[in-house]
Amino acid sequence: MAGAELIGQEEIQEVMEVMETGVLMRYEFHDQRKGIYKVAEFEKAFAGYLGSAHALGVTSGSAALKVALTALDVGPGDEVIVPAFDFIATYEAVLEVGAIPVMTDIDDTFNLDPRAIEDRLSLATKAVIPVHMCGAAARMEEILAVTRKHNLLVLEDNAQACGGSIEGKKLGTFGDMGIMSFDFYKTITTGEGGMIVTDSKHLYERSDWYHDHGHDHNPAVGRALEGRTILGFNYRMNELQGALGLAQLRKLDFILAEQRKHKALLKDALGRVPGISFRHLVDPAGDAATFIGFSFSGAPEAKRFQKALAEQRVDATYYKENAWHYAPRWEHLIAGATANSKGYPFTNPIYKGAVDYSADHVPYADNLLGRSLFMAIPVKMSEEYRETVLKGIETAAKAM
Repeated sequence: MAGAELIGQEEIQEVMEVMETGVLMRYEFHDQRKGIYKVAEFEKAFAGYLGSAHALGVTSGSAALKVALTALDVGPGDEVIVPAFDFIATYEAVLEVGAIPVMTDIDDTFNLDPRAIEDRLSLATKAVIPVHMCGAAARMEEILAVTRKHNLLVLEDNAQACGGSIEGKKLGTFGDMGIMSFDFYKTITTGEGGMIVTDSKHLYERSDWYHDHGHDHNPAVGRALEGRTILGFNYRMNELQGALGLAQLRKLDFILAEQRKHKALLKDALGRVPGISFRHLVDPAGDAATFIGFSFSGAPEAKRFQKALAEQRVDATYYKENAWHYAPRWEHLIAGATANSKGYPFTNPIYKGAVDYSADHVPYADNLLGRSLFMAIPVKMSEEYRETVLKGIETAAKAM
């Protein structure tokens, strides 16, 4: 559970500073808040940590995706390349802005395969969303080479690898925009919450306007008296979330170091199991290490190992049968069952393409996920838990 494991006095102190002002909204009430602006402080600190010019706090990682796609002017009639192994929110955000997500194959990083992008391009393709799934980076340099060739926008979904990097450059800062998620299970948490990052002042301003009903946040005039360029909605992060984020951000490097240490321990143990191979890491030194992914020669071996681990009270996830993370398993997506009775945007006459979400389009993902397991890496590893996991792996190995 990463950052949630470390919630303590630091978070309480930051939150109490907000509570003592009585101002929970990030904007206005300047006389009451006693100089306390936690969201703005969190945004500045987070941008500095990543080396990004701009950061904008929002209500969730899902909201961050929608706001960023809106800022990029992705909308009706457009297609967006997304990987088959993903959390459903990425697809939902594309649909929310009226565009169509195009499911695309992965490679041995378990992330978007740069070589598969061109196979899924059409005249309607406007953007690509590489997703750094389960804590490890996609091949960003290769992906950017393809997207630049075809003049496509890039939005990095870094909901699951906060703090990760490639050769020192933080994930989320390679594309035109990047997003983070801070829900309760993420590397750092604000309960719910997300962040948008970009080096583009134009894209930052569009995100800023859209996330707060079109307000341009001109400090020279009072709230609701500012100018408005576009219509927007409400995706504002509140001061309690900003307070939690500040405390958690100060712990991020410690979280990453502990996860890497514990992952190395589990990798050593799993490496003794005959027939196991490990997920390819683009840059092992930049691995966020939230999960360890490993594969077998076939699905029967993977399922047998998972069952043997479960008998020892050790969890491992088989993502091919997971209803949240493998697109060909999403029955509502396959049926085009959006939240409106008209099936928009699939039925939008502006959209001239035709997509389906059959596993036939993603043969590598179907094979790889079918013979692979993932184990979550804790920040805190008690002696009892460590012994349970190591014994579980040793016992499960004997069942192979």
